[in-house]
Amino acid sequence: MQNDEPSASGATSSSEPVAAPTRKRPKPGERRVQILQALAAMLEQPGAERVTTAALAARLDVSEAALYRHFASKAQMFEGLIDFIEQSVFTLVNQIVERDAPGHEQAARVVAMLVQFAEKNPGMTRVMVGDALVFENERLQNRMNQFFDKIEATLRQALRDAAAVDGSATPSVDAQVRASALTAFVVGRLQRFARSGFRRAPSEHLDAAVALML
Repeated sequence: MQNDEPSASGATSSSEPVAAPTRKRPKPGERRVQILQALAAMLEQPGAERVTTAALAARLDVSEAALYRHFASKAQMFEGLIDFIEQSVFTLVNQIVERDAPGHEQAARVVAMLVQFAEKNPGMTRVMVGDALVFENERLQNRMNQFFDKIEATLRQALRDAAAVDGSATPSVDAQVRASALTAFVVGRLQRFARSGFRRAPSEHLDAAVALML
């Protein structure tokens, strides 16, 4: 009589060969997101050196060629991160300025939002302040410069309205000075955060510091 009891390996004498497990293929667009998430995670490592495509591919357990099927270059990967930064931040900026709030309050909220975004996204902070872009294409740094120019313009508009309401004889000049100081303050806090290995929180004494400039 044939013995159909399982063997020590768990298979029966009449069992068919077990197929090797197949790796689930990402859905269209999903791999791009995974690549950007991995790049941002690598940038979050304090003291991380320049991120190479070889290291990024190794982290994702794929070949470098697989990366280039989704991004033509590493510069395009960083542009993907910058797109995320711009879309996230300016969506929130628009929500702030659309509220019927005094200009000084709008400016303070924009500054607080930028700081909170940086704290929640340390890897993105290194992109915002340019640390991660030092050896990359110059156009990437130019995009981040334009990003902060737009932030300063938003602050200037809010503070111009506030200065006019306060009766300033030179509302445009007053607004320019304060907007420039606030933007430089934010950039400085983000730089300190990144270069401290993310130990010095940019929100440290934030309300008191902003109040001094408003």
